[in-house]
Amino acid sequence: MTTRRTALLAVTLGTILGITLGMTAGPACAADSADVAAAKAEGSVVWYTSTPIAQANKIVKLFEDRYGIKVELFRTGGSQVLRRFLQETQAGRILTDVLTTSDPAAVDDLANSGTFVPFKPAGAAAIPASLQDPQGRFIAQRMNVVGFYAKTDMVPDADMPRTWADLALPKYKDKIVMTDPSFTVLQLYVVGTLSKELGWDYYKKISANNAMIVKGGQQTFDAVKRGERAIAGGTDISYAAAGIRSGFPLRIALPADGAFVIPAPSAVVKGSPHPNAGKLLAEFMVTPEAQAVFPESGNYAARADVPPPTGGTKLSEMKIKPIDYAGLKTDGAKIKKQFSEIFQ
Repeated sequence: MTTRRTALLAVTLGTILGITLGMTAGPACAADSADVAAAKAEGSVVWYTSTPIAQANKIVKLFEDRYGIKVELFRTGGSQVLRRFLQETQAGRILTDVLTTSDPAAVDDLANSGTFVPFKPAGAAAIPASLQDPQGRFIAQRMNVVGFYAKTDMVPDADMPRTWADLALPKYKDKIVMTDPSFTVLQLYVVGTLSKELGWDYYKKISANNAMIVKGGQQTFDAVKRGERAIAGGTDISYAAAGIRSGFPLRIALPADGAFVIPAPSAVVKGSPHPNAGKLLAEFMVTPEAQAVFPESGNYAARADVPPPTGGTKLSEMKIKPIDYAGLKTDGAKIKKQFSEIFQ
């Protein structure tokens, strides 16, 4: 099978983000429309996703209110949702209709193995061309931005970490909380990239500083919100942005040496129990109504015509770290094991 290196992001963003994936070459797929009547006849749809729970629940409610179709939601971290999906499919059990995860490399592999239905939803034209598979097998739902945030009453602005290397400084002893790369794929990309740039001694210093390790973004936010730790050192900033909107005393900082920006693709699963409802949900997720959920909740939408969160930096204005998806995919198990050994 012939493959080519294709920029995952649109040309204007691709140079900035430096994100590339190997994607199977093929003809572009024209926009399709879901069969609403057939979807309603199926009556329900199953969605496996790593979308932050509050955002996922908002999308579910909007979809159910519009179409009267029940959404069965399974939400967990990006690595965990993929693990469950793969366990089921390898056992010959296709239980989900739509898969959304924060692991674009894994989704690309699954697409190339024939796991997804080619379906380019109506409204796909508003998603940058390189954020979607040319054959329609997946399309970005949102963009995850990974940086720092802290409680303002515990960390003055002058004491905020400014670069990734800063997290290992002795002054942050007992102050840092970060996620586990075995649970969330966002952290796998962060740890994999930084361990190459700064070495594993960097993480040994953070461990020596008694950093708290939690499963995912929600647990990180809860630890900061409760004051158990003052600083979230490299996690999805959407939780903090939503917290600020709700009045929590938080401050967000994007690392001067580059934030991580990782797309979260959605795909319709081939052979699923509710194929028409699956297409309808996939189509709904790229509508302006659904995409507006993300900036309202502090996250970044995939649609180019949806603005960033209030007060948020535009993607085009961020300094963003490039990610070697292919290399990290190969080294994933090794990265998780090394991290676990350091922080055990």
